[in-house]
Amino acid sequence: MADARTLAKMLAEIAVLLELRGENSFKIRAYENAARALGQLDADLAELVAQGRLQGIKGIGKTMTQHIKEYIETGRVTYYEELREQVPPVLFELVKIPGLGPKKALLLHEQLGINSVGELEYACRENRLKTLSGFGDKSQDKILAGIDFLKKYQGRFLLGDAWPVAEKIAEYLRQHEAVLQAEVAGSIRRRAETVKNIDIVVAADAEAVADIAIAMPGVQQVLSREGNDIRVRLTTGMELAVHVVKPTAFAAALHRYTGSKDHLDLLGAVAGEQGWRLDAEGLIDATGRRQGVASEEDLYQRLGLAYIPPELREGLDEVRLAARSLPALVTAQDIRGVFHVHTVYSDGTATIAEMARGAQARGWQYIGITDHSQSAVYAHGLRVETVREQRREIERLNVASSDFTILAGIESDILPDGSLDYPDEVLAEFDFVIASVHSAFRLSEAEMTRRIVRAMENPYVTMLGHPTGRILLARDGYALDMEEVISAAAGTGTVIEINASPYRLDLDWRWCRRAKEKGVLLSVNPDAHALDELDYLDYGLAMARKAGLTAADILTSRSLPDLLSLLSRKRAGRRQ
Repeated sequence: MADARTLAKMLAEIAVLLELRGENSFKIRAYENAARALGQLDADLAELVAQGRLQGIKGIGKTMTQHIKEYIETGRVTYYEELREQVPPVLFELVKIPGLGPKKALLLHEQLGINSVGELEYACRENRLKTLSGFGDKSQDKILAGIDFLKKYQGRFLLGDAWPVAEKIAEYLRQHEAVLQAEVAGSIRRRAETVKNIDIVVAADAEAVADIAIAMPGVQQVLSREGNDIRVRLTTGMELAVHVVKPTAFAAALHRYTGSKDHLDLLGAVAGEQGWRLDAEGLIDATGRRQGVASEEDLYQRLGLAYIPPELREGLDEVRLAARSLPALVTAQDIRGVFHVHTVYSDGTATIAEMARGAQARGWQYIGITDHSQSAVYAHGLRVETVREQRREIERLNVASSDFTILAGIESDILPDGSLDYPDEVLAEFDFVIASVHSAFRLSEAEMTRRIVRAMENPYVTMLGHPTGRILLARDGYALDMEEVISAAAGTGTVIEINASPYRLDLDWRWCRRAKEKGVLLSVNPDAHALDELDYLDYGLAMARKAGLTAADILTSRSLPDLLSLLSRKRAGRRQ
């Protein structure tokens, strides 16, 4: 299968290579736009070409079509390989540092002879960058902070990148007659926001699976074959570990390789108290006799515990709670609609009608449109007259539909002083308002906390969007007293968003647990800028489940009448 997102990364790298070579900005932007367009596709490129649908994708012109066809036929892009040969490899390492762009990376390489990230860190510590035009103390500090960030997260991948790949590999393995069962395990199964590798547990003959795994499409290098474990590196850079076990040990092995270590330690202690010993193949009684387990449910039941879903297995309080009972975690079937959806009115790629049809096709009853507000010039934020034009379009669409409702909202910027970028009389025109920080990230913790709390005190603010501003593997959240923010949300009846974009997953699931304790309602929002990004909801739901949230904790599990009643109570100044 020709993966659009793999090629998208290649085109994005071409844009960087062109910038390093000093090419004109129009050519660079063409590759950036094409990469962005392909990155939003979840389709087989070969099928798109065969169906003649490439020409209909904005950003894909003649040159890009040629690259796509070559990639489909050969798995390569010659132009990309030629450019890579012309650029020193160190520059690719340097541009991975947050805040260091291609031009400055090239300058550091040429003027200071920087040939590694380590050399750059040393040069910063020695204040050598200040000898170059355009660099000063702030530049050095920013680069050092970027290097620290890179060290912290090096070798990790977004759940949104790893999970789909892992599921495709598991399905590929299941297609072979030698394989009886194959399931994704590890941190992906626990739905960690970022992961180091892919773990798959397989019930089959080890030799047969080793041959299958090594010959699998997308395998770049065989790292090891030790016993029943096969480890390979994929072309994406991810490492894949395939753990082959006997069919009778599959359930126990799936549990063991899912982890976490802390969870297994807690469970092992429970087993020990009951005279059992827990290992990779199941339970061993006091006489040393092995007791097989038919399923993970069976394993927990034998230990006198309720079944613990994989998302909860982090070694916190899940084992203690399972000794009594665990609540039913929220599922996709509980969701009645979604908020935080962008359209062509700002920086989205689909119309309101297209997004509404996409939501309806997913079985939802309503959708909340939230284009960017007027301060977001970079995202074509809506001026007041455009807000009213959009409202009229939404009203027309609602008249034409009897069984689906479009809500008119906005993602309004929280300005540095905590005010919003529309006056209250304009905010009053929306069905709901998501307030988000998109600028001035470097305020002190006290200033940022006051800013956000003041915004939540506005009765027209329904919910707080991406509360910490983090971009996973790219930017830490801003300094913020989240305890105070959650308390303010509880006091003002403000909903807090779980932004489901795999690049954000913000609010962090650990803080979601605290929000639940304080009685704060949360909303799993896709932050969709394209039709297929409505499916980002799955990542947000994974975080909600990881936090132990139930349907009652999620705003969008409400029916439309209940939802509208809740929104009106916030404006009236009463808690939900």
